[in-house]
Amino acid sequence: MKPFTFKQFEIQQSKEVFRVGTDGVLLGALADVKSAFRVLEIGTGTGLISLMLAQRNPRADFLGLDINGEAVALTKLNFENSPFHARLKNIHQDFKTFETEEQFDLIVSNPPYFEESGSDKDKIARQTVELNFRQLIAQSAPILCEYGLLSVIIPIEAGEVFTSIAEENNLFLSRRVNIKGIENSKAKRLVLEFSSKEKNFLESEFIIEKSPRKYSDQYLELTKEFHVFKKAGN
Repeated sequence: MKPFTFKQFEIQQSKEVFRVGTDGVLLGALADVKSAFRVLEIGTGTGLISLMLAQRNPRADFLGLDINGEAVALTKLNFENSPFHARLKNIHQDFKTFETEEQFDLIVSNPPYFEESGSDKDKIARQTVELNFRQLIAQSAPILCEYGLLSVIIPIEAGEVFTSIAEENNLFLSRRVNIKGIENSKAKRLVLEFSSKEKNFLESEFIIEKSPRKYSDQYLELTKEFHVFKKAGN
């Protein structure tokens, strides 16, 4: 499978690991990493999100976890080949049994979101088999530092449930980005950020394409430091 080339790093890909996709790019570009020194990514896949965040914040150190051994090996390769390798570490670990004395300024995840089905395709990466929302939130809350953030991208249909579970774990919604695939369509994804400290709530809208296969100016501006293309359609 061909690698995915960004301006400052390259992502090697595998048929056995969920590939680079728009959701990961959006979370890597939108998650609030500016004040973070210690970042945890849950379910690294190829390592894309941590690599994007490392490019955005040169002070932060990163730890990535994945339950899939092939994903861990791929992430390790992509981390080592990047200019940020000294600040990136990943381990083969089930987050449900992850124990640490550390506190994190940012926990980020593009979590599994399809209910279990009979298909084996993308079973670990894309279905709520190995890690459900409740487990993700309950495990994240105790290891966030006082002003730390949990940042995720999920389907819009799951927003209310995810937010409700977060509140049960004393995490409060501080930011919501409603993501539309194309202009004048309904939102299909949400980037949500939660904090253990209640703060002013921010909500915004983000449009990926202004017309089929034509990226919006908003998307081009957001990803200009990452994507190689110079203009929409390339």
